[in-house]
Amino acid sequence: MGKKRKRSEKAGAAAVPKKDDVAPERPVRTLLGWKNKNEDENDKEVEVKDNGSSPIFRNKEKVLVTCSRRIVFRYRHLMLNIVSLLPHCKKDNKVESKETKGATLNELVELKNCSSCLFFECRKAKDLYLWMSKCPNGPSVKFLVSAVHTMEELKLTGNHLKGSRPLLTFSSNFEKDAHWKLLKEMLLQIFETPKDHRKAKPFHDHVFVFSIVDDHIWFRNYQISVPHNESDKLPRGGLDKMTLIEVGPRFCLNPIKIFGGSFGGPTLYENPFYVSPNQIRALQKKKKAGTFAKKVKAKTRRKRHEMANPLEPDEFADMWKD
Repeated sequence: MGKKRKRSEKAGAAAVPKKDDVAPERPVRTLLGWKNKNEDENDKEVEVKDNGSSPIFRNKEKVLVTCSRRIVFRYRHLMLNIVSLLPHCKKDNKVESKETKGATLNELVELKNCSSCLFFECRKAKDLYLWMSKCPNGPSVKFLVSAVHTMEELKLTGNHLKGSRPLLTFSSNFEKDAHWKLLKEMLLQIFETPKDHRKAKPFHDHVFVFSIVDDHIWFRNYQISVPHNESDKLPRGGLDKMTLIEVGPRFCLNPIKIFGGSFGGPTLYENPFYVSPNQIRALQKKKKAGTFAKKVKAKTRRKRHEMANPLEPDEFADMWKD
């Protein structure tokens, strides 16, 4: 009969597994496929700089797009057109346009894990205001939107891939003043599609054009058309044969105020040339009322003139009465 092993020896023998029984470590799954541990370590070494600073910045911009209640169908279609142009945006339910809308929108942005917000506010079923805000610390801008033309209304021939990354171009006027520079930076951060976004496609086939004319920002969206026939293939760098075809939508932004916080706070800039649509409608009513008052005054003047200068009696007036 053989010797019995001690318990300590048994535990030690059971603790040491065989090499064949150990499963290999599973690679990490990413958006671009499976990634091994060695590749991950190499990427980390590339990202971290020599001085030991933080890794490379990754753009994680997300935009919340929503509107107020009782919005007109035309403005709602404009909002949906912008949603289709921004693959990194999120939609939400309508928000009541009250004084407390700022706190509500900031809470919605935080719940949706977004960093920016586009809020379309419709008043009197006539006027459209656009709030563009960086949440939760600001700044924020309030625009009056005019000259609205949606994609369905224009029926233009341009077309581009949905979800493709746009090129953003700005006119040279954006470098004039400080408030235009701030607006340019906000438009860049909101309308620029982040790199390697899961809903974005790695193509540049359209251009967003922002230009300043008469202190208004005009937006246009163009398709980059390139001849793709085998016989007429475009050489690299040959920009002469490239053409731009408008896709839509079109709209014009008139900046009203720039605030230091999100949907409020200290006023950083106020447009001195801004006239509210209510004042314009009031002036038009006064003009119409003025024309009616002129007609009434002319009638009273005519009556006074007739009373002051009566006609002489006509001797043949009663000739055919008999």
